[in-house]
Amino acid sequence: MTTATTAQSKGRKLPGWARSFGPQIIAALVAGLALGLWARSMGEPAEGQANWLAQTLTTIGASYVSLLKAAVAPLIFTAVVSSVANLRAVSNAARLAWQTLLWFAITAFASVLIGIGLGVLLQPGATDAPTSPAEYSGRTGDWWAFLTGLVPSNFLGIEAATKTADTGALTTSLSFNVLQILVIAVAVGIAALKLGKPAEPFLALNASALAVIQKVLWWIIRIAPVGTVGLIGKAVATYGWETIGSLGMFTVSVYAGLLLVLFVVYPVLAKAHGLAVRQWFSGAWPAIQLAFVSRSSMGTLPLTQRVTERNLGVPRAYASFAVPLGSTTKMDGCASIYPAVAAIFVAQFFGVPLDVVDYLLIVIVSVLGSAATAGTTGATVMLTLTLSTLGLPLEGVGLLLAIDPILDMGRTAVNVAGQTLVPTIVAKRQGILDLPLYNARRSADPFADDSADTAAAAPAAGVPEPARA
Repeated sequence: MTTATTAQSKGRKLPGWARSFGPQIIAALVAGLALGLWARSMGEPAEGQANWLAQTLTTIGASYVSLLKAAVAPLIFTAVVSSVANLRAVSNAARLAWQTLLWFAITAFASVLIGIGLGVLLQPGATDAPTSPAEYSGRTGDWWAFLTGLVPSNFLGIEAATKTADTGALTTSLSFNVLQILVIAVAVGIAALKLGKPAEPFLALNASALAVIQKVLWWIIRIAPVGTVGLIGKAVATYGWETIGSLGMFTVSVYAGLLLVLFVVYPVLAKAHGLAVRQWFSGAWPAIQLAFVSRSSMGTLPLTQRVTERNLGVPRAYASFAVPLGSTTKMDGCASIYPAVAAIFVAQFFGVPLDVVDYLLIVIVSVLGSAATAGTTGATVMLTLTLSTLGLPLEGVGLLLAIDPILDMGRTAVNVAGQTLVPTIVAKRQGILDLPLYNARRSADPFADDSADTAAAAPAAGVPEPARA
């Protein structure tokens, strides 16, 4: 009877392509596109509110992103504390940190040069664009804000904001400052290392909490296709194709730069370090896909770290340090390509000539400025910081807000791609990359199941344990 039941179960088993994350995301993209076009064709109801389908898609997408972001704060804290504690097993921790920051800067430098080149070549600001820029009331990035933002206002890194709603009622919202959480976690991790044996129960508890959080996040990631339908559908229903067309050349310029970095610069760097390009793409692609639809590097963080360790063979002790750091400061899409093209667009649109010094300032701000915007609304703040540095009209920020969600999808995908590549390159250069795992044949499902996973990261059956320094 058991044999018959097993046979029936196997007979109902879905084919490999249907169970794979990639095809599921692609199917969700198609479904979201179709539903978004349907919602847009329905028009607006008499009250001026979005129709029921558009509201449903918006709710699904927003709820999924909220699920991802809700786990970011505990994930970063527990992961960074564990990573600091695990660095005692890494003999060259300081060198790894330095190499990571260096390669962050190198890839940012290459990205901003591509952005400047495309801006000068394609002249995106010479197109017909909206003449009434949207008002921008966001934060302006600056170095003093970065320095003061490093100092935690409380132990949990919580920021409270109070505003008056349209009804006149006061509403209070809480948000987490990612940069402050990193500082707190690093301090706690170092303190635990200094204490030694008395801190072992705390580190064990932290490791257990990290394992639980990762399991919950894994469940959230598994339902990404559902969130994709809502996110893509909402974007199409809200913006359609008209918004892209109004700033067409600018959109083309940004996406051309993103594609060049993703499919030329990154593969060249991987190949130069003796890494198979196809293996890197296939290993990192699940995180890149999720980043594209979620538009959140921090929301994609658990999957980014997972594929970096499980697919690309980067030791967990190092990946748990480099990937969270990259999620806040490694933004080739938001902090390099986009502000470079956008600054040139704004200058051309408002008739402001740029000289060699201005282009040099764009490079400096793009390579170093991501640190000044860590934990804030990356791309918009980076653009504001760049325009302020060059003395360009800040009205240009509002001008580009209309198509920002469309651009943000590609920017975030490139951000996450770089966040997987740099730790892989550094691990290869330092001789700690698990090459057999990196070069392993990918299965239909690109993830190893971690049903028995712990912070110690026991390897999946048939997968060798990543090398440890």
